Amino acid sequence: MKEDFLKYQAQTSPYPLAVEIDSANGCFVYDIKGKSYLDFIAGVSANTLGHNHPKISQAIKDQVDKYTHVMVYGEFIQKPQVELCKLLAENLPKNLETVYLTNSGTEATEGALKLAKKFTGRSEIIAGKKGYHGNTQGSMSVCGAEEQNSAFRPLAPGIKFIEFNNCKDLEKITSNTAAVILETIQGGAGFIESQNNYLKKVKDKCYEVGALLILDEIQTGIGRTGTLFGFENYNVVPNILITGKGLGGGMPIGAFISSNVIMSTLKQHPKLGHITTFGGHPVIAAAALANLSELLNSTILSEIHSKEVLIRKLLIHPLIIEIRGKGLMLAIIVESNEIASQVILKSLEKGLLLFWLLFEGKAIRITPPLSISENEIYQGCNIIIECLNEIFHEIQVNS
Repeated sequence: MKEDFLKYQAQTSPYPLAVEIDSANGCFVYDIKGKSYLDFIAGVSANTLGHNHPKISQAIKDQVDKYTHVMVYGEFIQKPQVELCKLLAENLPKNLETVYLTNSGTEATEGALKLAKKFTGRSEIIAGKKGYHGNTQGSMSVCGAEEQNSAFRPLAPGIKFIEFNNCKDLEKITSNTAAVILETIQGGAGFIESQNNYLKKVKDKCYEVGALLILDEIQTGIGRTGTLFGFENYNVVPNILITGKGLGGGMPIGAFISSNVIMSTLKQHPKLGHITTFGGHPVIAAAALANLSELLNSTILSEIHSKEVLIRKLLIHPLIIEIRGKGLMLAIIVESNEIASQVILKSLEKGLLLFWLLFEGKAIRITPPLSISENEIYQGCNIIIECLNEIFHEIQVNS
């Protein structure tokens, strides 16, 4: 199978982990040889409630038996779509009341950018340096990482960049600006949080000049930081909210959310200003609805902080410089890129799934399912410390 995987399936890097999967359940993934892997990454922040959650699986099966795709988005009334949109709106501030469902977070980013331009009548977009919002032409245009972008230029025009947490850069937001798009916590850059009310200051500047604030919560949303959405931690409410990843409970979905007044501008002039065939697919919407309902009606959200505290308590080691992030969106920062890679690969051998971040080579991602137990946290952290001890010993022997 590995030969076919490398030959027929397009690759995203020269060195895929290439674990051949047989099944997954709860916080564990199993390969074809029966080896178990404790999942500390949740499919890169996507499997909110772990793998094969019974309520999500049942919702998918029930919906498949009723109907799958019947019409392009926004024409027919389909219960899973409507109930998902309603549940999201009921748990958000009043100005975030209208939901547009998409197939991915990246697609939601594309829609949010178009919406901001359409509503304001302006074309300039300001984004964060080392931000990440997706890999399509439009979303890549607002990713402030030239090492990723340079091979694909020219990208969309009219984009300016500001440094995250640098208030002096807010002078770049002017009456020409349609929107500022930022991650609530910068993900690929190393799980960097807003400091000194930075996001509120951005929103205030946007309000002053008539621009919109778009917050990308593709990673931080759906409970990942301990609140349903990350912005709740930072004294700010965006004009447009983007979500994805964890919303689907392991199924592909995204959404951009705004007020009815703003969202309505996509309906005409031109008509069908933003359309999708499979966005809001009823099977995916049913899975997302089951996922979100379970999250909201359980104690999982209230347990996130204590799980973060436990991870920070267990992961103390001379090779760990710091642990960044919030809730169960954490990144171990070590002394070098090489050490980070060694930890990730050694952990894989020992049955623990870890992963890299996009732009910060010294970081090790820890984004487990939110449903992870304390015992599983102990198990995973013990493996990480064991790997660090081995690396530390090797460094001492060779020095």
